[in-house]
Amino acid sequence: MSLIRQIWLLLLVTLLMAFMGSFAVWMLSARGYLETQLRLKNADNAQSLALSLSQQRGDMAELELTVSAMFDTGFYQRITFKDAGGRPVFTREADAVAAREVAPQWFTGLVPVASPQGVAQVSDGWRALGSVEVVSHSGFAHEQLWEGSVKTAGWLLALGAFASAIAWLGVRRIREPLDATVAQAQALMERRFITVDEPKVPELARLSQAMNAVVLRLKALFDEQSWQVEQLRQQAHCDPLTRLSHRKHFMAQLGAALQNDEGAGSGMLYLIRVVDLAGINRLLGHRRTDGLLQRLGGVLTEVSSGISGAAKGRLNGGDFAVCLSADEAQLPQAEHYADALRRAFAEQGVTASVVLGAVHWERGMPLQQVLASADSALARAEARGPFAVEVADRPDASAPVLGEDEWRSRLNAVLQEQRVQLMRYPVVDRNMHLVHHECPLRLQLRRDGEFEAAAQWLPMALRSGLISQIDELAVTLALDDIARDHQPRGVNISPASLADSGFVPRLRARLAGAPVAAHLLWLEVAESAAVERFELVREMCKQLRPLGVRIGLEHAGERLTRIEFLFEAGLDYVKLDASVVQGVAQDGPRAAFVMGTVSMLHGLGLSVYAEGVTEAADIAELRQCGIDGVTGPAVRLPT
Repeated sequence: MSLIRQIWLLLLVTLLMAFMGSFAVWMLSARGYLETQLRLKNADNAQSLALSLSQQRGDMAELELTVSAMFDTGFYQRITFKDAGGRPVFTREADAVAAREVAPQWFTGLVPVASPQGVAQVSDGWRALGSVEVVSHSGFAHEQLWEGSVKTAGWLLALGAFASAIAWLGVRRIREPLDATVAQAQALMERRFITVDEPKVPELARLSQAMNAVVLRLKALFDEQSWQVEQLRQQAHCDPLTRLSHRKHFMAQLGAALQNDEGAGSGMLYLIRVVDLAGINRLLGHRRTDGLLQRLGGVLTEVSSGISGAAKGRLNGGDFAVCLSADEAQLPQAEHYADALRRAFAEQGVTASVVLGAVHWERGMPLQQVLASADSALARAEARGPFAVEVADRPDASAPVLGEDEWRSRLNAVLQEQRVQLMRYPVVDRNMHLVHHECPLRLQLRRDGEFEAAAQWLPMALRSGLISQIDELAVTLALDDIARDHQPRGVNISPASLADSGFVPRLRARLAGAPVAAHLLWLEVAESAAVERFELVREMCKQLRPLGVRIGLEHAGERLTRIEFLFEAGLDYVKLDASVVQGVAQDGPRAAFVMGTVSMLHGLGLSVYAEGVTEAADIAELRQCGIDGVTGPAVRLPT
């Protein structure tokens, strides 16, 4: 039984005992008082009747007439006249049925009122004639007792109701901080750290203070771990001067973008070079040159702001690069970077100049081919002069160019005819046992064509507003496959689907209809969703996790420490991006960053997996870093 119910039971028993005790004491006191009054009344009436009878000189007819006259008043149960020898001469007694009884019969039986007889001697001068006995009717006493008990019970009930209202307010005052503390403890179990206001009740205040202290300590520990992981990330991935990615990490990011089956599938690569950096260093000095490079990095960040997944890096000395994916956002023109840098240098009063080369890239293109095209464009720009811009030709695409209406028509046809297919890529644990299958969705855009990866249709699905329907279909297929073979599957959820207010409720209804399969379903959203749409991700976790679904982040690592309330999201796992984990066996700082990230996430109760692992040596090193599982080309399930 809960504490609140025990308190309510205690209060109820206390009020009931007080009510019954008060009522019983009143009832006994009132009955005793009425019996005393009846005894005195009977004695007085007997004396009065005896005096009247003594005036009759022993005439029996007159005596009987006098007794009958008194009895007929209706207030007496019995009047008896006895002779001097104690023998009854005549008796007048009321019929029990005709007696006046206002109180219910059960009440008179439960609370009997005794009416003691009054006795007086009747004489004729010195000659004793006999005695008279008078017994008043008790019905009048029962009437008074019944009416008094009804009024008393009414007042006691009113006081009890008032006391109950006061008790309810008191219990509520106790229950609110208790409920807040219970919610705080449950939040800790869900890896969310919240504090509560301290109540005014001293005992509960001490409990809240202790719980708040635990929460603040855990939050401080998480903040410290986040800071340490951020430092490790910067050491492993960032140029120490500009805080942009260094060459090795930027190349890993570019390679991951070119191989990503789930991204936009195309984008732009910009190469920016500061002309004659050595001469600028001699002219301005080391400190001002460093400030110029830092300002250049800031300009690249500002121009690229608002674009999800933008990668910015310093390749060496005065060479910088920016890689953008062509998703639903409009990519800035190369001239935008050149104009922004011209203004920034003018504000600093330096005569430095830059040149810029750009190239369109598409998924599957070799990394060296993209870099060679961009470098060729950069060389042409450098030949033209300061702040020149050159864009390399875009490779020919075999697919025809379709308008938005045609794309929407094709995607609607795919959804209606369910020309879809879930792929399967294993995610294994440290012992190479299956954790779940990653199941990216493929669409057959043409009835006689191949099933295309998300890179081919995702941008237009986003623009057409059909992405939430596509994600729902992917979840439905995964649930059907799980019901068939009972193997866990993971499905990607687009951040744009979370913006659809009806998406999560519809998904919840589907999962509620398949409770067994729901426990084997893994849903994951990109790290960018937790950064940019944290409330939506948290709400999805709140709605779907009680159904047994596991929810996590994919492509994570670069911005984990920037998710301010990661501990409140309610996630189950995190998958580190390929650009974070590739080459970890040969890169000590990268391994240290991965180890710190894993330690931080394990501290939050999250499982950590590595994506896009291509080398067996990296798998062994990731195990040393504490990774719970891996996926990628290097993963093979044991036969």
